[in-house]
Amino acid sequence: MDFEPYRGELTAFCYRMLGSVHEAEDLVQETLLRAWKARDRYDPARASVRTWLYRIATNVCLTALEGRGRRPLPSGLGRPSGDVEAALMPAPDVPWLEPFPDARFDVEARADLRLAWVAAVQVLPARQRAVLVLREVLAFTAAEVAGQLGTTVAAVNSALQRARAALAGVGDADAVGEPDDPAVRAVVQRYVRAFEAADVPALVRLLADDAVLEMPPVPLWYRGSRDYGRFLQRVFRMRGTGWSVRELTANGQPALAAYAPEPGGGCRLHTLQVLTVTGGRVAHNVVFADPRVFDAFELEGAIPGGEFRRER
Repeated sequence: MDFEPYRGELTAFCYRMLGSVHEAEDLVQETLLRAWKARDRYDPARASVRTWLYRIATNVCLTALEGRGRRPLPSGLGRPSGDVEAALMPAPDVPWLEPFPDARFDVEARADLRLAWVAAVQVLPARQRAVLVLREVLAFTAAEVAGQLGTTVAAVNSALQRARAALAGVGDADAVGEPDDPAVRAVVQRYVRAFEAADVPALVRLLADDAVLEMPPVPLWYRGSRDYGRFLQRVFRMRGTGWSVRELTANGQPALAAYAPEPGGGCRLHTLQVLTVTGGRVAHNVVFADPRVFDAFELEGAIPGGEFRRER
């Protein structure tokens, strides 16, 4: 039995459940190990290999989630700050939501990997979370999900109804522009050019009026193009100009690896920024500075200088 073709989608499933790609990879490894040990007991008359694997993965995730809180973004913990000069003090004790490195996994469904959607799902109780992902994202039947969770179809339908009601206020994930959409690419490339030039007015012109900027593991976050721009002025004042940016994707969204200039020349990796582009504007930027995130995206720690070569 070859389980490897399912690794990517199982990793995405576990990521949606836990909000951490590192934990997701560990749990998928445990899932596949359990499946390998139980392969002689697998009955193809009862379920497909895929359905059987998801039953194992679901139970592995539910066990991992016992007694745990959610993985938030800063915007899920309190009101936005109005002080763009506030101390940037990390909160390492918070289990922050992590981004998903698209390039490492072959996953078809991207809309329900959006950062905002995954963050919202983290609020749900674990079993509701599992029902929502299995039914709404992966399109398993209610009977299949009941079998995966060891419950009844009625209980699955009830949990799905409660999960939908809890997420009723979450924005439409499908409204977020795809990274390969020409209009989105144009916005991102203008943003990159302005960022590399440290041109704050040009950056602000690319922002939605109520654009959000947040920076886990720092719990501060800002709302509005004015504060967003004022904070970027602070960044360029502190770190200088001459940044270099590499374009990539995360969570099915445009993403940027930003490299800050070094005093002796060249640039060093500073942040991974995940952009939400809607209506031709950048509406949200989640800026990650955790080295574990950099490792998950297999990013170079430093570059000798000059811009990344990008397709135009």
